[in-house]
Amino acid sequence: MTEYRKVYDEVRSVSGGKAVLVSVSKFHPYEAVLEAYAEGARIFGENRVQEIEAKFPLPENRPEGMEVYLIGQLQRNKVRKVVPLVSRIESVDSMPLIEKIEQEASRIDKRIDVLLEYNSSGEEQKSGFISADELCDAALFIIRSCPHIRLRGVMTIGPLGYDREKNMAAFNATRDVFQRISSLSDDIDVLSRGMSADWKEAIEAGSNEVRIGTAIFGERK
Repeated sequence: MTEYRKVYDEVRSVSGGKAVLVSVSKFHPYEAVLEAYAEGARIFGENRVQEIEAKFPLPENRPEGMEVYLIGQLQRNKVRKVVPLVSRIESVDSMPLIEKIEQEASRIDKRIDVLLEYNSSGEEQKSGFISADELCDAALFIIRSCPHIRLRGVMTIGPLGYDREKNMAAFNATRDVFQRISSLSDDIDVLSRGMSADWKEAIEAGSNEVRIGTAIFGERK
């Protein structure tokens, strides 16, 4: 069995019951997903569109309550494939991508949840909005011009390597930009930061969603 229940209980304890746990199932088989589902997991995070296509049944054929989020970088040429398959895209990092998601969601008359990705550490090898002002402009654009997109909040990935001071600086910067946009809509309520190695620090800095894979499913092959 997976370690979902153990991790879930710890996340709920540390967060005072406030944080949502996304079980990151990338590179693990669907059988492991079903094991975690049997233990109570309902939200699964995947990095690649092609893995979602290959691994998961169509939404109408999934077990009751099972949701799949895309948490990895999304290329515009994959948007048409992924919009029907997921309930949230957590890695929206540019205006052209926003426009493409709106186009494809409109085409199938679906309203899809998104998080805007903030490159809080300013690392060139990472995707995400570098500028807080640009992210805020994108948030306004979605709210004013994208009826098929529901903006839910902001996500970030901590700095490469483990350094508590750098982690907290990045997490706090993300909290600041989240607070800037949260007044724009009652729907904006998700601050997503933290993975297996740093989720406790992320919750300390205000995260209410964490994405954990290895601690639940074990090492990836």
